[in-house]
Amino acid sequence: MQQQLQCDILIVGGGINGAGIARDAAGRGLSVVLCEKDDLASHTSSASTKLIHGGLRYLENYEFSLVRKALIEREILLRSAPHIMHPLRFVMPHDKGQRPAWMIRAGLFLYDHLARRELLPGSHGIDLRKHSAGTPLKEEFSKGFAYSDGWVNDARLVVLNAIAAAEKGASILTRTACIAVTRNAAEWQATLRNKDHEEIQVNAKLLINAAGPWAASFLHDTVHGRTGKKLRLIKGSHIVVRKLFDHPYAYIFQHPDGRIVFAIPYEQDFTLIGTTDIDYHGDTDKVSIDAAEIDYLCELSNHYFKQAISPADVVWSYSGVRPLVEDETDDDNEKASAVTRDYKLAFDTDAAPLLTIFGGKITTFRKLAEEAVDLIAPVLGNHHAAWTANACLPGGDIYGAQVSNRAVLEFDDYVHELQTEYAWLPAALVERYARAYGTRIKLLLAARTGIAEMGELIAPGLYAAEVEYLTQHEWATSTEDILWRRSKLGLHLAHTNESRRKLNHWLHDLEQQ
Repeated sequence: MQQQLQCDILIVGGGINGAGIARDAAGRGLSVVLCEKDDLASHTSSASTKLIHGGLRYLENYEFSLVRKALIEREILLRSAPHIMHPLRFVMPHDKGQRPAWMIRAGLFLYDHLARRELLPGSHGIDLRKHSAGTPLKEEFSKGFAYSDGWVNDARLVVLNAIAAAEKGASILTRTACIAVTRNAAEWQATLRNKDHEEIQVNAKLLINAAGPWAASFLHDTVHGRTGKKLRLIKGSHIVVRKLFDHPYAYIFQHPDGRIVFAIPYEQDFTLIGTTDIDYHGDTDKVSIDAAEIDYLCELSNHYFKQAISPADVVWSYSGVRPLVEDETDDDNEKASAVTRDYKLAFDTDAAPLLTIFGGKITTFRKLAEEAVDLIAPVLGNHHAAWTANACLPGGDIYGAQVSNRAVLEFDDYVHELQTEYAWLPAALVERYARAYGTRIKLLLAARTGIAEMGELIAPGLYAAEVEYLTQHEWATSTEDILWRRSKLGLHLAHTNESRRKLNHWLHDLEQQ
């Protein structure tokens, strides 16, 4: 029998914008169905530079409103999920051939003061000859600047929003594509198809197109409507190499072509370098780094670091396509790095309402979701107030359900408490659990009091208990989901085929149960 669902809102797209809107809307009492053709965060939203930041370089394009909005959101997000986000201090070496020092100082002063800061220290100049961040750099870089932003586990951020939405009643359907929609005056009739080729009929009062890079094509091919906005698809690629430095600072590097590249400490043993900004015209389902991008990132890294890297040193790479909004007056030849990262909400109420999300960046997803639900809720007869600014994401409620600075500032103490409570587990594993699941570690380890109760060690650091948790509570169904999006264990098991085989076997057995 064909499944039938009735809801207020059908959301197409399980990236950060779709998941964020689902959380906000469900929390206001609206019934929500979200469908995603692949896994949650399987495309753009897991291919970011992993930063919660205001966008220092956007100041050069006079995008003060976007930067201020992002700076405000930066601290809201850090408080909401201190387990998957943390403050990060950046060092910008001053390259005499690039922007003059006075311009950088002015930009950083503005960056410090565009929005109120409670958690993050301000910027200042540093002597790289004496600072620990100067040690791995070439001798020619003697002066620099330090400032603050934040780091985020981007894929887990999407999952946490989906969990929050589901806890408030939303239906989250992964590996389920929206293949057809019909619009009439009162509602949308949509046909969804899941991975088992089963069809689901959904009647929704309102449709939200949060398909990211596919937003325009979904409108054109499935909704058969006008796109309304011009999207420019920009590919951003990153490489990961064995760590180039052994301190907690990240770097922001300037390039002669005007682009900015980051070098970030990653997964204890690695350095993440990116991103590129190039126009993309290929298949959005098959995005990958090319040799020229790898060369570009290696070359830029070698300009600053003493330790040279080559393409042979790259242990992993990833690429994503960002759908950036262009005004009709924009120059097609404008550099990709100069196109705005702000978002646009296109609301069509000619018949059953349709909201399309164009553009956006991970730092402003919560504000985007709030504005979107503020826009659509009255049309659905819902007048509940916005609520997410002061609410923790799942696992972030270390010191209560409301956000607090304490959870950010004392997170290391929380980790130590958990390591004492679960002393029967390796301390490093407890720390990984704490930083992935926060207080939901209690759910993961419920009723387990010894290592034998964790089940089989499927791969180094991956017990059956965690696999069971991820499949039951986080929509994980494949090795890719578990090793690369719910965790980054795949990076540490890069050459362990036996671990993948064993995990595949486990997942197959779980599916058959």
